Amino acid sequence: MPSLKIIVASTRPTRIGRTIGDWVNAHAVRHGGFDVELLDLAEVGLPFLDEPEDATTGRYVHQHTKLWSAAIDAADAFVFVMPEYNYCFNAPLKNALDFLYREWAHKPVGFVSYGGMSGGMRAVEMIKPVVVKLRMVPAGNAVTIFRRTMLDAEGRMIADQNLADSADGMLDELGRLTAALSAMRVPA
Repeated sequence: MPSLKIIVASTRPTRIGRTIGDWVNAHAVRHGGFDVELLDLAEVGLPFLDEPEDATTGRYVHQHTKLWSAAIDAADAFVFVMPEYNYCFNAPLKNALDFLYREWAHKPVGFVSYGGMSGGMRAVEMIKPVVVKLRMVPAGNAVTIFRRTMLDAEGRMIADQNLADSADGMLDELGRLTAALSAMRVPA
């Protein structure tokens, strides 16, 4: 079974990203198409990019980079659980992407975005050129969470059928993309 890594991008102490990430993780497990693992950037604790060489070389000197490389290399697909900050994706996610290069290649990525008026959709549009440059393939289906309507007063997810259907559509598409891209990840 292919491996799906769900990456919670927000590292803010008062974030709702982990709550949403936990819901996505549980939903993906129930979906059954992947072996699922949640990676929380607040727990991964990557510093600001500190490798002396460009990521394209793959020559990493820091243990935190080697561990991050192994975690990402082992994945067949990703879901980014990401906030929208100032019409864009957040800096910790960009930093996590920039640490590596070949480990991301030829793998699909789905997006679960959240925010105020746009539900994070602008952030998703901003990150697509970045993931394409890393040779990832963004899924067309995504999950959009409007903070005011998808969380209760205590910050728990209100996962209605529309949200579940969106997640299923994204996971189904990731499954098809994973199968299609698997041949490209086999060394020549």
